[in-house]
Amino acid sequence: MAVRLDHGSDELDELHEINVTPFIDVILVLLIIFMIAAPLATVDIAVDLPQANAQPQPRPDKPIFLTLKPDLTISLNNEQNVPRDALASTLDDLTGADHEQRVFVRADKVVPYGELMTLMNVLRNAGYLKIALVGLEGEALQ
Repeated sequence: MAVRLDHGSDELDELHEINVTPFIDVILVLLIIFMIAAPLATVDIAVDLPQANAQPQPRPDKPIFLTLKPDLTISLNNEQNVPRDALASTLDDLTGADHEQRVFVRADKVVPYGELMTLMNVLRNAGYLKIALVGLEGEALQ
């Protein structure tokens, strides 16, 4: 706000100042939006995977292989097809309800990623949190 002490003429001089208050308000609103949205952008999926050039881990005596075939059927230990809704009870019968056993998940290359994630969510809801993804051994990365 300008105060004029000289009452000589009635003309008002223009003030060339920028009002930065709306700019600061917009910046603060954007800051709040980013502070709220940043934690929501992270994904938290616990997966126990070795590095690509890791040494082979000792194989359990009786590994549990869960295979997702190209036609999206689930096979347990290459022997029996298991319906998705009976997977938890079938795994409990096989492991004696030992949720600490590692489940080795294999999927065909043509299986959509979303279907693999759905299968992993079914395993997670059944209480099997030690999941290992099986792949072909390749050359070590350098």
